[in-house]
Amino acid sequence: MTRWHLSIPEQTDRAVRTYLARTGGKKGDLSRFVDEAVRRRLLDFTVRQVKDRNARHDQQKILDLIDEELDAARAEP
Repeated sequence: MTRWHLSIPEQTDRAVRTYLARTGGKKGDLSRFVDEAVRRRLLDFTVRQVKDRNARHDQQKILDLIDEELDAARAEP
């Protein structure tokens, strides 16, 4: 595990801690909450980059290639 020292607005801190308290938060939940939020945000950035990169290509051709690869993967023993 790595420790982070973050500075966030007081209003955000109160909102997150209030949410965690209302949902039965326990020790370590704030760290898990931040970890999940960061992972989701990174996934959003990655998806956006892939969509931007693929926007100039024929979307039906991309979907057909995905289907072909999925069929091939499913056929492997």
